[in-house]
Amino acid sequence: MSEPGQDRVVVFDTTLRDGEQSPGASMNLSQKLRVGKALAELGVDVIEAGFAAASPGDFEAIQAIARQVEGPAICSLSRSSKGDIEASWNALKDAPRKRIHVFLATSPIHRDFKLKMAKEEIIRRAVDGVKLAREKCEDIEFSTEDAARTELEFLAEVVERVIEAGATTLNIPDTVGYALPQTYAETLSYLKKHVRGIDRVILSVHCHNDLGLAVANSLAGVMVGARQVECTINGIGERAGNASLEEIVMAIKTRADVLRVATGVKTERLYPTSRLVAQVTGLQVQRNKAIVGQNAFAHEAGIHQHGMLTHRETYEIMRPEEVGFSRSSLVLGKHSGRHALKERLSALGYKLEDAQLDKVFGEFKVLCDKKKEIYDADLEALVIHGQILAPGQRAWELEALSTTSGTGTLPAASIALRNRAGERFQEACGGDGPVDAVFKAIERITGISGKLSDYQIQSVTVGEDAQGEVVLEVEHETGVYRGRALSTDVIEGSARAYLDVVNRIALKQPAVPAEAAAVRELGTV
Repeated sequence: MSEPGQDRVVVFDTTLRDGEQSPGASMNLSQKLRVGKALAELGVDVIEAGFAAASPGDFEAIQAIARQVEGPAICSLSRSSKGDIEASWNALKDAPRKRIHVFLATSPIHRDFKLKMAKEEIIRRAVDGVKLAREKCEDIEFSTEDAARTELEFLAEVVERVIEAGATTLNIPDTVGYALPQTYAETLSYLKKHVRGIDRVILSVHCHNDLGLAVANSLAGVMVGARQVECTINGIGERAGNASLEEIVMAIKTRADVLRVATGVKTERLYPTSRLVAQVTGLQVQRNKAIVGQNAFAHEAGIHQHGMLTHRETYEIMRPEEVGFSRSSLVLGKHSGRHALKERLSALGYKLEDAQLDKVFGEFKVLCDKKKEIYDADLEALVIHGQILAPGQRAWELEALSTTSGTGTLPAASIALRNRAGERFQEACGGDGPVDAVFKAIERITGISGKLSDYQIQSVTVGEDAQGEVVLEVEHETGVYRGRALSTDVIEGSARAYLDVVNRIALKQPAVPAEAAAVRELGTV
C-alpha cells in the first residue's frame, strides 16, 4: 500500500521466461501454471509467461496462464518481427489483461556481430514492430537489448521513435550485467532529459547479475525515476541470473524513507513462493541468500545473540514474519489431525484443495512414524515435493528398495519399480557404493541413463531423525535435469530423486522446431 508522497513501482516478474532460461530449470505446463498462480497470489503486476514463438510448449504455457491466472497482466516476449508478434497475440488474446513485449538489440557489438544491421535498419525494425504490436494490443513494452552498452545519442533516438510508434513501457536493459549503479542511473537520467515524450511512458529497468550488481543497478534506476522493475524469484535467470524480486521488494519496503516508492507485493508470500520456485526448478537457494535464505534471520555470534535478546532491531532490519518465515519451532505430531494440519499449512501460506490435503496428510502421518518432531520446514517440504510431478505424470514409481554396504562388502542394491501400466520390474546391481548401485538398477529397469553432474544432501530441519533433502543434476542427451526428494533415509531419498529425473526425461516435450532455434541465437533482454 502506497503512503502519501510515495509512487507505485510496477513489479514485472519474468521467472517463467528469463528465469526458466537458467540451464536445467525448464518447467512443464503444470509447473508453470502452479508458479503463475503463486505469482498472482504474491501480488506481482505483470507476469512474463514466456516467449510464444520459441516453441509449441512455450506457446501452450502462455495460453494456459492467460486463461487461468487472474490478476496480473500476462505478457509474452517477441522479437521485432511479424511472426513473433502474431504468436504472442494468439497466445495472449484470452487474457483479461495482456501485454506484448517487443525487443531489439541496439548496442554496437550486437548490431555489428549478431544482427549485422545499420542504425537506420534498427530504428525501422523497432518502429515497425511496435506499430504492429499496437494494432493488436494497447499495452506494449519495448526493450532496447544491451542498452547499457549502447551509445547514448543512438539509444535516445531509438527510444523516442518507439514512443512515437505507440510503446507504453520503455525498458532499458543491462542485458549482460555490465553497468555500475552510477553509470546505469546516468543512462536513465540522460534519456529522461533528452527524449521527447518520455514522461508519457513507464520507464523500466531489467538488470542481470554478472557482476553481482543487478539489484543495486535496479534500485539506482528507481532512484532516478524508473517505475517498473523486472525481476525473478530467487534471482534466477541467464548466466548469473536476474535481479532478485524478493531483494528489490524488501529494499523498497525497508528503505521507503529514501526511495519514497512502494509495491503491491504481499511480502509475507515471498518465502513460500521462493521455496516453490526452488523446488520446481531444482535450483537451490543458498543458505546466506538475502531475504529468503535459511540463514537470513539466523544469529550465531554471541554479541549478536545478546543484542537480539536485548532489542531485536540491534541486528535485524526486517521481521522474519514480514517475508513469510515462521518463528514457530515444533508445531505438530503423530496425534495431530487433518484440521490442525490444514490450519498450520494455511498459516504458512499454503492453500490446498481437499485432494491435495488428503495426500499431504497421508505423507505427514508416515513421516510422524519416522520423526519425533515435525517442523514447519518438514511441512513445507511435504507440500512442495508432493507437487513436483502428479502421480499420473510419473512413468515409474518406487515400490521397494534394499541395499547392502560395509567394509569388505561389495555394495549392492535391489530395487522394484512399477510402471504406469501397473507392471512390476525388479533388478539387482552392484556399484561403487549403495547410491551408485541404486542408480544403476534404476537405469537397467527404465532404459534411461545420464551423467550425474551434481549430487547434494542437506538436512531440512534439525536432529538425528531430520529429513534429508537429496538434490542431484543429471546430463542427458535431451538436456540437463534436476531431481530432488525427501526422506529420513538418504539412500531412499537418492533413489526417489534419481527417479524424479527419469520421470522428467520420460515426460520431455517434443524437440523445439528448427525455426525456433534462432531465438537463443538472436538473444533476449
